[in-house]
Amino acid sequence: NVNVGILFVVAVTSISTLAMFMAGWASGNRYAMLGGMRAVAQLISYEVPVVLSIVGVLLFTGSFSMVEIVEKQRVPFILIQPLAFFIFIAGSSAELNRSPFDLVEAESEIVAGYHIEYSGMKFGLFQLAEFAAVLTTSGVMATLFLKGWKGPVLPSHVWFLLKAFFFAFIMIWVRATLPRLRIDQVMGFAWKLLFPLSLINIFVTAVEVLVWEEPTTAQLWAIGGINLLVLVGGIVVFSTVLRRQQAGERARVAVPPVAAEVT
Repeated sequence: NVNVGILFVVAVTSISTLAMFMAGWASGNRYAMLGGMRAVAQLISYEVPVVLSIVGVLLFTGSFSMVEIVEKQRVPFILIQPLAFFIFIAGSSAELNRSPFDLVEAESEIVAGYHIEYSGMKFGLFQLAEFAAVLTTSGVMATLFLKGWKGPVLPSHVWFLLKAFFFAFIMIWVRATLPRLRIDQVMGFAWKLLFPLSLINIFVTAVEVLVWEEPTTAQLWAIGGINLLVLVGGIVVFSTVLRRQQAGERARVAVPPVAAEVT
């Protein structure tokens, strides 16, 4: 319980980017080096929208303390801030190298990524860190968006573990369901979809906080409905634009029929 708890968590978890790059560079292997460079590009890109998504929660609570964030959740922030939750869980999945964003360890492209030269317990530590990060991120999501340890009847620690395991189950479910994306799709998803959506969420949340300085429970539900409409509208608009851009790029790359006949 420190007054900058969530800021501390974000700062400490960012160190893994440096560790991945150093692991790839120290191997003296070209594929490991490429995997480390790809890890840096992907993790830094997704760190931006993930951090910005937390700003919406901080605007409502007015504190960096994770204890105060839990105590001020009369309604779970997953309902009040659905757009922030979507950005956070999608960006966190990319930072944790979970499917469909696991391009850092894309075996079909760069063998095994930054840890290709590591075996035995060294390889086991990489995998242990990856799976432990899933549980850690699930605990952070339970704290930010699902009222942390709060709940009826059961002890507080049981509620917290149940909520954390629920988010871990969602990540495992997505990993077993969705196929891997290309690297250009992964980077485009970060900068062309999640990043503008995170800025929109901050703007909308700031306006709501100015309009309702001390909202009642009914007003919180109204705020949640507004943010849900923003979530659906933003995803539809930006995904449509992104899809059209990709279609245009494929059309420019394609060989014209006349040129093909001449060839």
